[in-house]
Amino acid sequence: MQTINFGHLPLKSGDTLLDLGCGEGRHAIGAIFHKPDIYVAAIDLSFKDLSTAKSRHHDFDPHAAKRCLYANANGFSLPFADNSFDHVVCSEVLEHIHDYQKALNEINRVLKPGGTLNISVPRYWPEKICWLLSEEYYNVEGGHIRIFNSQALKNDIKNLSYIFQNRHWAHALHVPYWWLRCAFWSKGDNFFLTRWYHKLLVWDLLKRPLLTRMLDRVLNPVMGKSIVMYFVKPETK
Repeated sequence: MQTINFGHLPLKSGDTLLDLGCGEGRHAIGAIFHKPDIYVAAIDLSFKDLSTAKSRHHDFDPHAAKRCLYANANGFSLPFADNSFDHVVCSEVLEHIHDYQKALNEINRVLKPGGTLNISVPRYWPEKICWLLSEEYYNVEGGHIRIFNSQALKNDIKNLSYIFQNRHWAHALHVPYWWLRCAFWSKGDNFFLTRWYHKLLVWDLLKRPLLTRMLDRVLNPVMGKSIVMYFVKPETK
């Protein structure tokens, strides 16, 4: 389930892409699937997630997996030289970070002039309802510690001299699941409605029927769970 749409990125042969906070590898795998002859560095703090991502990538395409480096690293101190990457993806990460400005500064350091910065965070109002329904949602380890105002985040990035290119919303059909999950937090996925809806989402992910794809597209502007923004770092004068 990708949140960043790689069709919005001008990926070229030999480009380098950093997936910061790669989790279980959905964007690292998706980037190379979209453009097989690029190089990806995918970093995360979780060894477990990195192991899962690497295994999935190898199972998906062993040859393509060789073009992706999975590494344990901290977004506050990236182990890469200045101007190392043509593209940076940071999807559903900043809401977990206390000093997200520091992470943005590190991204700015490693991204080449003329490169693209592609960010997603949870949308304000669906996320606010999650917070109202459950304190555990944001108090658990690794939880969402802030709700972003998308315009404020956009301005933070533009203040680093980035040029805003595009935006869209994603995953509207996932919003009811998280509302159910928060409303019945103590039951986890054992609550029958939560369990049923999760099965529906898995089915949708695997089958991608036209009906749910169209429904998601229609609902995203209204209740998409994530807002996705695309920027370009200006060329050096």
